Amino acid sequence: MTAYAHIETEIRGRVGLIRLARPKQLNALNDALAHEVVAALEAFDADAEVGAMVITGSEKAFAAGADIAEMQPKSVSEMIVEDYLGVWDGIAAIQKPIVAAVRGYALGGGCELAMMCDFIVAGDDARFGQPEIKIGVLPGIGGTQRLARLVGRNLAMDMVLTGRMIDAAEAKAAGLVARVVPAAETLETALAAAETIAAYNLPAVILAKEAVRRAEETTLAEGLRFERRAFHAAFATEGQKEGMAAFLEKRPPRFSGR
Repeated sequence: MTAYAHIETEIRGRVGLIRLARPKQLNALNDALAHEVVAALEAFDADAEVGAMVITGSEKAFAAGADIAEMQPKSVSEMIVEDYLGVWDGIAAIQKPIVAAVRGYALGGGCELAMMCDFIVAGDDARFGQPEIKIGVLPGIGGTQRLARLVGRNLAMDMVLTGRMIDAAEAKAAGLVARVVPAAETLETALAAAETIAAYNLPAVILAKEAVRRAEETTLAEGLRFERRAFHAAFATEGQKEGMAAFLEKRPPRFSGR
C-alpha cells in the first residue's frame, strides 16, 4: 500500500479507511494532504476488494480548517494559476460511497471535506463551522454551496456570515449530519455503515449514489428520469439476479460485485 506523509490508510474488510494525520496542526488541510486524500480515494475506488470508504480525523479534530500559513502569502495570480483548492474537485469523481466519521472540530475546510462525503456520522462531541469570514475571506471548497443545499439558506447565511459553530445536535436537526452517536463509537459506527454498503451489489450502489447526487443538481423531472433509467440499468447486473433470487428463496444474497 502507498505510503503517505499526511494521512494514514488501511483496509478493514471491504472498507478503505483514510485517517487525516497532522495532529499538531489539528489536521489542517494543506495542499499536500489534499492531493494525498484524493489519491487514496482514487486508489480505493479502483480496488475491486473495496466497496466503500471512510474518512476520519482524530478525537480532537476531524480537520480544524485549511492551512492558513500556507495560504496567507499567496497572490491572486498564484491562486488562479495553481487552481489552488481545485484538487478537491476530484472527490466528485469517486464512484463508491464515502462516509465521514467526525469527532471534535470540523471547521472551514474540515466542514467542507465532511460535506464532500456522501454522509456524515458525527460523535456527540463534534463541532461544525465555516469561520473563514473571521480571517478576511470566505469558504472556497463548497462551504457556501453544499452547506446551503444541506441546511437551507438561513442557517447557511448565519454560519458563513457570523462564523459561529454549531454542535452535533444542531447539525443533525438541520440535516448536515446523518447520525449522531456517542463520541467513542463514531469511527466504529461509520465503519459498520460502510461495511453494510460494501456488502451490497456494487453497480447498484454506484447507481444509487449517482441518482441521489443528481437530486442536488437537476430538476425533479430530470432526476426522476435518471432514476428510472438507473433502475432499469440495474437489471443488467449479476447482483440484481442474485439479490432477487435470494429474496424469493429466503436466503442471504451472495453478491459478486458485478
